[in-house]
Amino acid sequence: MKKSEMFGFSLEADDRTEEEKRRQKAAEKDGGHEAPKAPMDTDYQEEMEQTKPQIRFNLNFDKGIRGEVQNNSKRDSKTFNIDRLFEAVASRDVRQLDGLHHYLHQNMKKLSDSLYQSYGKTALMKALLHLKDNKNETVELLIDISERLGDVKEFVNASYTDSYYKGQTALHIAIERRSISYVKLLVSKGADVHAKACGKFFQPHDGPCFYFGELPLSLAACTNQADVVDFLMDNEYQRANATLVDTQGNTVLHALVVVADNSEENTDFITSMYDRILKTTARLHPKLKLEDIENNKGLTPLKMAAKMGKIALFSHILKREFQDIHTKHLSRKFTEWVYGPVHCSLYDLASLDSCEDNSVVGILIYDSDIPNRHEMLQTEPLSQLLEEKWKKFAGRMFFLNFLVYLVYLLIFTLVAYNKKYGKPPFPLEHTTNGYLYVSGQLLTALANCYFFFIGIIDMKRKRPKLQTLLIDGYYEILFFVQGFLFLVSAGLYLCGQKEYLGFLVLCLALSWVNLLYFSRGDRHMGIYSVMIQKMILSDILRFISVYVVFLFGFSAAVVSLLITPPVNNTSQGPQTRLYGPSGIDEECIKPTFRNISYTTLQLFKFTIGMGDMEFTQDYEYIEVFYVLLIGYIILTYILLLNMLIALMNRTVEKITMESTSIWKLQRAVTILDMEKRLPTCLRKRFRCGVEKKLGTALGDDRRWCFRVEEVNWNKWNSNLGKINEDPGCWDRAQQPTSDILSNRLNRGRSWRGLFTESSRRRQTHQSTEMSPLTTSHV
Repeated sequence: MKKSEMFGFSLEADDRTEEEKRRQKAAEKDGGHEAPKAPMDTDYQEEMEQTKPQIRFNLNFDKGIRGEVQNNSKRDSKTFNIDRLFEAVASRDVRQLDGLHHYLHQNMKKLSDSLYQSYGKTALMKALLHLKDNKNETVELLIDISERLGDVKEFVNASYTDSYYKGQTALHIAIERRSISYVKLLVSKGADVHAKACGKFFQPHDGPCFYFGELPLSLAACTNQADVVDFLMDNEYQRANATLVDTQGNTVLHALVVVADNSEENTDFITSMYDRILKTTARLHPKLKLEDIENNKGLTPLKMAAKMGKIALFSHILKREFQDIHTKHLSRKFTEWVYGPVHCSLYDLASLDSCEDNSVVGILIYDSDIPNRHEMLQTEPLSQLLEEKWKKFAGRMFFLNFLVYLVYLLIFTLVAYNKKYGKPPFPLEHTTNGYLYVSGQLLTALANCYFFFIGIIDMKRKRPKLQTLLIDGYYEILFFVQGFLFLVSAGLYLCGQKEYLGFLVLCLALSWVNLLYFSRGDRHMGIYSVMIQKMILSDILRFISVYVVFLFGFSAAVVSLLITPPVNNTSQGPQTRLYGPSGIDEECIKPTFRNISYTTLQLFKFTIGMGDMEFTQDYEYIEVFYVLLIGYIILTYILLLNMLIALMNRTVEKITMESTSIWKLQRAVTILDMEKRLPTCLRKRFRCGVEKKLGTALGDDRRWCFRVEEVNWNKWNSNLGKINEDPGCWDRAQQPTSDILSNRLNRGRSWRGLFTESSRRRQTHQSTEMSPLTTSHV
């Protein structure tokens, strides 16, 4: 390649023979330019990219003019094409590259030329993909030759061009191969530490892929290479910026959240790497808040861990506490005071409390796609935070709602019970009872309109799915159906249709069933309601699905089998006469098995042991009928019902342990619903937590924190950093007077002194029978 510094363009030298060019053009016609999806590299025959049109300088043009014929046999011994170069670096034999520099220099070529690239892959990438014992001597040789030819920066920064591995550079490969020596070498030669590997293989999708955040720093962090992370973030050539984001807006911390899988081994390296990057960033950029950066979906690493159900990393971030003064401000948990096994901790509520938009609590409660969110809500401080909200305002509001709903039920029941006969709509009666009746109708209508629209809003926000109904419950849907049935009934009533009564009574029955929604206010009743919900949506729903198939199948068979002669009711003597609603007498005709609805009803009675077969004696093919009937009874009454009982017993045993967590999740949903209905002024008044000034390296570091007191006998006064030395300071208003408090503290210090002296004596005598308390203290 020959560069012009004056005009800023370049030409590539081309010394291929005419035969090689003809073969190249033939391959282009046959194979096209489609890039292979996989593999990235192989020891077998590799599919090479067809050379694209370029402006090149032909070194053999004069020989064609003079009529000279090129000797291809001699060229093979000294010519380096891409196949020969790739084969040499893959074999890790530097002897095969003898004369490479002389050849390139003589023919005005460079290793970064497009003739030596296949879909952007260079010989350097090929060499790094073929390390043995973390070494390939051709790497140093290639870089040395490129440096002498003056294109080392272009050579080390060349990247894949195909859509599958687009953007990957030699630095990415060196990091993936876990070679810190080559990482340092590449960076020292000008490798870009901010290059992004954004091909399809490096993006989350169905199929084999590896998403690591695209950037070299994220790749090193996600593959647990602490030494590479330290070098990239703090080196003398080019430092990696931890705040840079990939195409999805994710930083290196977001990438760590993605690769977390809640296993013990994975959690250990993810949490340590997460803290390491935080500390290094704080040391290099003290005022930078790396954890506050949001991705394209508006999620910080903490919110992303909550949304993806990464409970191990999520819990670690919430309880992260650093003792060093230079990194203390990175903590989200601060030990306020310790007294014996009692620890009082302050948890940072930033991004947690539901008073903020898109909070962690809101994500966990309303995102039904998180499978283990009921477990994540049990981590501190979320569990105590929700309990405090319930005691502060949600419990009282919930009880008030229960009373209002109970009044609505009583009014609705009285209105339905005192229904009028005739064709609706009925005229207003100007009496006390008439006014009360219309008032009850209006109140019932307003309440059900409220249930209908609130149900639409809730389903739009929560977007419940069938599998998540087992956890979330389905009362919101039932309230929506309740409101819908009433609106249909009201529409039919105003249109003068008598069928309005059917929808009205269905709405009334569902209204009483929905009274169980308020059982979640009590622990025992709430757990009982959870069991009922899970049985209905799992065992009973499956039973009904199979039972309906048997019921209609055998009903259709019976109706098709039995042929009854026509019945002449007028020739059979006196008939029983009934008077219908219109006052006209009607003949009583006994239904037969020719009626499909009647047949279905009778077979259902057989299932519950209430069937009657005496009316089948006058029919033909009684034997076949009995065969069908016996088979139906065996399959339904004996098999399906007993399977249902067995499944329900297993369900009760299975969900006994998790019912409490599900009940707490359902109550948490209720708490947030209550909070959203509060006015802004009351929401600020009932906000949980306290604003604290924390002594950190940032100076005046004021945060809104939530105080949690815990008892941990395995952590007995073990040199924790404390803000206050005195216990019980969380509520000064309820503390005793200063004299009494002083006496109590003196007794506490005396007790601790005696305890310490006793422990020292036991250590001196080297007693073998130490109590668990003494062992923990020592």
